[in-house]
Amino acid sequence: MTKILFVNENDDDKDLFFQGFQERCGHQIETVFNNHIALDRLTSKEFDVVITDIVPTAVNQYCILDYVVGNCPDTSCIILAKDVSVKHSVAAIKRGAFDYLARSSEPEELLSIVEKALKKHEQGVQTKIEGNLENTINFDGLIGKSRAMMEVFKIIEKVAKTTSTALITGESGTGKELIARAIHRNSDRADAPMIVINCGAIPSELLESELFGHEKGAFTGAHRTRIGRFEMADGGTIFLDEVGDMSPDLQVKLLRAIQEQVFERVGGMKSIQVDIRIIAATHQNLMTSIKENRFREDLYYRLNVIPIHVPPLIERKSDITILADYFMKRLSARTGQGQKSFTDKAMRSLIEYNWPGNIRELENLMERLHVLVDGDTIDMGDLPDYISGHIPYEKTLAFDPFESGIGFNDAVEQHQKALILKALEKSNWVKAKAADLLKMNRTTLVEKIKKMNLEPEKFKKSEDEII
Repeated sequence: MTKILFVNENDDDKDLFFQGFQERCGHQIETVFNNHIALDRLTSKEFDVVITDIVPTAVNQYCILDYVVGNCPDTSCIILAKDVSVKHSVAAIKRGAFDYLARSSEPEELLSIVEKALKKHEQGVQTKIEGNLENTINFDGLIGKSRAMMEVFKIIEKVAKTTSTALITGESGTGKELIARAIHRNSDRADAPMIVINCGAIPSELLESELFGHEKGAFTGAHRTRIGRFEMADGGTIFLDEVGDMSPDLQVKLLRAIQEQVFERVGGMKSIQVDIRIIAATHQNLMTSIKENRFREDLYYRLNVIPIHVPPLIERKSDITILADYFMKRLSARTGQGQKSFTDKAMRSLIEYNWPGNIRELENLMERLHVLVDGDTIDMGDLPDYISGHIPYEKTLAFDPFESGIGFNDAVEQHQKALILKALEKSNWVKAKAADLLKMNRTTLVEKIKKMNLEPEKFKKSEDEII
């Protein structure tokens, strides 16, 4: 859905111009009444069009326009003024405004300018998809050019040159393993092995043997000596995925192995020295786990030398077009079939969707569309209902995890998130009331909100938002 930010300096209930435009517009409009709030919205949300009042005599009259031009290249800015002169109109256009209009004009004139701005934007969608990929940083399939991902890339470039331990955090499906591989492949250890172990996928009673190996006869079934992942990674990197799922007893041994680069195989007495680089990852909030005595605080600080947080896809929507195009190009090359493109409306639906399964869900959907859609163009009717908008967001509690391509843990997490969001919406984000609705302790709810990174400005309509 098209999003318009209207910076209405009038703040007047009798603003007939705005009321007339709002009634005729048919798009989602968020209204704010001063530049300070407008700048705050622009830093946290993406808009297709910004309409802003200016006072030609004001010193900072073009502050909103300048911010949009400098920071929001996909957003058109339309200027409104009580008194329009050729001088000010030309100055605004040269400064980057899409158009300049008098407040005395009819609302239909503003609506016409908005539609022209949107048409120009949509005409450039496919060109932007094709062009952006060339200017995108790509670490072994880690794609993005949003501000959030550019910050992640900067950290990767810096940490890759060191041997420092890194802790990668973020929701499931955001590409934490890709980041670990990018660090390894851009380091001095690139020619040495990178060993991956998922600490959450191996039963705790077997994980120690997987990590450190075991001697023959160490336990029932140990018919021969086995080398563990730490020995395999000697000279290279070991990636401990979902380290937050590790049992507290094993955490003690892991802490020693990280600090001293020394360990013993299960059932063995000989200390084994290794030279390895540690990268760990988790989707859990480890600070919460520490408070609940499920994760050792000393191990956390030993792992969290270089923290890297991977933003969920909902926070990097500007990357969706280039990610979709990247996956489609890769599928086309793999299958030998022609590449499929999206209509403007279909791409806009992908951008508006919340992507609970993050990049993994997007990649799975691209493969499904590549296989099932006949022809070279993907339209709205080809998208699942929960993405095309036929199923409202609040009803996604009943979404099919097999349709969306995410696993059990991610599906459970999404159900929890949807339930919590619904309760927060019903209680107007008053946590105590939401906790009552959920039959949950308030402190537990607060911890879940922090863990899921739920913030009012992402999901709650502001008091001065007009739809």
